[in-house]
This record gives sequence, C-alpha cells and structure tokens, in this order.
Amino acid sequence: MGAMNTDLTLDFVSDVSCPWCAIGLSALQQAIAQVSAPASEPPLTVSLRSQPFELNPQMPPGGQDIGEHLTQKYGSTPEQQAQIRETIRQRGAEVGFTFNTQGRGRIYNTFDAHRLLHWADIEHPAHQLALKMALLRACHTERQAMDSPEVLLAAVRAAGLDATRAQAVLDSDLFAEEVREQETFYTSHGIHAVPAVVINGQHLVSGGQPVEVYVQALRQVAASA
Repeated sequence: MGAMNTDLTLDFVSDVSCPWCAIGLSALQQAIAQVSAPASEPPLTVSLRSQPFELNPQMPPGGQDIGEHLTQKYGSTPEQQAQIRETIRQRGAEVGFTFNTQGRGRIYNTFDAHRLLHWADIEHPAHQLALKMALLRACHTERQAMDSPEVLLAAVRAAGLDATRAQAVLDSDLFAEEVREQETFYTSHGIHAVPAVVINGQHLVSGGQPVEVYVQALRQVAASA
C-alpha cells in the first residue's frame, strides 16, 4: 500500500438559498475539525472552497413567496412544507445552525452573492468561508432579501471584508463570467443538485450529510490516495 495522502482539497458546490447547504456546510466544518485535530490518526490537512450553483437562476428581482415557489416546483402542500421545515430545523440544530422557525419567507436570485463569494476566493481566500456562513445566516436565520445590496454588504462586513470593494463589485459585472463558467463546469460534470462536496477533484459526496458521513468520506479518500 502507498503512503496516505493527508492533504485534501474540497470544493463545496452550493447555493445560498439552499437550506440543506447550510446543514451540509456546518456538518462538513465539524468533520474537517475532527480529521485535522492533532489526535486524529493521522491528522489531515483540508482546504475548503465554496463553488457556485444556482437553484433558481431565472428568479426575478424581489423574489417569490417560498410556499408558492415550492408548490410550483415540487407540487408540495403547505402541510408537507411545514414538515420538511421542521426536519430542516432539527438537522440544523444538530450541527449548530439556527433556522428561522418561519422559514425563508421568500426565495431570491443569488447571482450577486455568488459573485461576492468568487471575489472573496480570489482576493481574500481566508475569509471566503466566513462570508458564505454570513450569507447563509442572512438567508435562513434572519430571512433577509438575498438580492438586496444592503443585505449582501452587511454579510461582507460581518465576514471582516472590505465593503467598499464589495460595493464596487456589485456596481459592476466583475466576476460574472467566472461564476457562470464555474456553474457550467459543475453542471456539465453531472452536479444537478446541491450541496455537493467534491474531494480532490474526483470523489463526490452528495447531499447535506451528517458529520460522521463526511468524516468517513474524508478518511477513505485520504487512505486510498
């Protein structure tokens, strides 16, 4: 057997408006903490990047009522939506993410959020994850309008990033082409639902999984490298 590869690169493909992405990212961070701890056998070095995926790229400004949207898209009833919302709330609580008990309220276009995440990855990669979590909290905990520049800039400030530079990004078409290229890359490689975790560019873990599932996947990939 060859030596274990203890360096892993993770691409977390997701959308800000996806509640399961908030669950998955929170669980994945806990899994990374476990496998990279000094007591881990052996400790792994894991780098994590957020990659773009839009569940509703055609969503117009102002968004759409979430109940109406889910009924149109999936045919679900208000009762079914309430059940799923409670399941999501419970799963979030297990990994330390707080969902608003009333749900999101409305669903919005997230393209500008993805442009800011790409900007963070390029210019301030150490802060990209903090920005992602701030955006997820704005959407799912605080029920904010995710196509609002003020909401996006508040998330930028919460992540410790330069709001003036972020405003310049929002006022332009910076990183629009790059985000679309990344979205096309992942969909062309078979990712049509999120969250999706791509390990070392080769191994796919789909769905918002529990912490132990991510831990097992990371260790298996490290051992097989």
